[in-house]
Amino acid sequence: MEFLFEYGLFLAKSITFVLTVAALIIIVIALSSKQKSKKGEIELTDLSKQLKETQTSIEEQLLTAPQLKVRHKLEKKEQKEKDKLAKKMAKKGNETPSLAQLYVIDFKGSIDAKEVTSLREEITAILSVANENDEVFVRLESGGGMVHGYGLAASQLQRIKDKKIPLTIAVDKVAASGGYMMTCIADKIISAPFAILGSIGVIAQIPNFNKVLKKHDIEFEQLTAGDYKRTLTMFGENDDKGREKFKQELQETHDLFKHFVSEHRPSIDIEKVATGEHWYGLQAIKLNLVDSISTSDDYLISQLENRHIVQIKYAQRKKLADKLGHGVSLAIENSLLKLMQLNVSRLFR
Repeated sequence: MEFLFEYGLFLAKSITFVLTVAALIIIVIALSSKQKSKKGEIELTDLSKQLKETQTSIEEQLLTAPQLKVRHKLEKKEQKEKDKLAKKMAKKGNETPSLAQLYVIDFKGSIDAKEVTSLREEITAILSVANENDEVFVRLESGGGMVHGYGLAASQLQRIKDKKIPLTIAVDKVAASGGYMMTCIADKIISAPFAILGSIGVIAQIPNFNKVLKKHDIEFEQLTAGDYKRTLTMFGENDDKGREKFKQELQETHDLFKHFVSEHRPSIDIEKVATGEHWYGLQAIKLNLVDSISTSDDYLISQLENRHIVQIKYAQRKKLADKLGHGVSLAIENSLLKLMQLNVSRLFR
């Protein structure tokens, strides 16, 4: 009898718990339906400040007390001179000349180049304030992917060039195929010694299950209007006519790729590098695929005194439903675990 009572109590708690969860889900859905479409915002990070603070912190730990005292005196003297200059300029009605900006963008591309959504927002933000004295610096990493995706990403970078703003791209790890299509637009390309570059070629791979279907007596029908609406298929029986047309389309894409690279890097012997091969940075510089060997970190440090360095990032804001959903899922998980532990201990004590 006691067992039945405990079981009934457990069942009642379980039903109450399920109803509570259902109510929370309904609330989340209602809030989600009222919320506007997901927006993002531009985030700025002062890399100049970060780099200088790091440098100062390390130096202060290495210097002796007398050396630190001398350093602080020099810094105060320099600041006073800057303040005096600013006051003189203000009296004359002029502004103190400011450092040109170096805008830093990070692009880490996937196969479908979905990151272009953020890239276009970042570039739009930069172009709204940048001028020809500034510079855009892109830290790019991508092994390539879909032609149309990387074509759009390259077009976004071209917007910077069209505004006559210098564009430098750094490759620390890899910029191959579509990644190099983007990279070659830059006025200056820097590469780490063993970064992978090139792979100026086109590839397509399609599995075919026609024999498997036939083996299991499964028929597949595909109806098209137009001789080349579908050249190769995954489930139908492919023929030589379709294969030849598909190869022709690949070759046309490759020719467009070669022309694109030649247009932006005229110093390249395109027939020599457009073989689909890739090269390491130390090899790529000999083929004019890059302009200098360096890491992105070294380049930023070298620009620290002459430019104000700021990183631009477009961050997607999570919907309220997403935030609540994550919180609800954690609460459900924890509550369910506790409930099970409590009732199992009662049933089997």
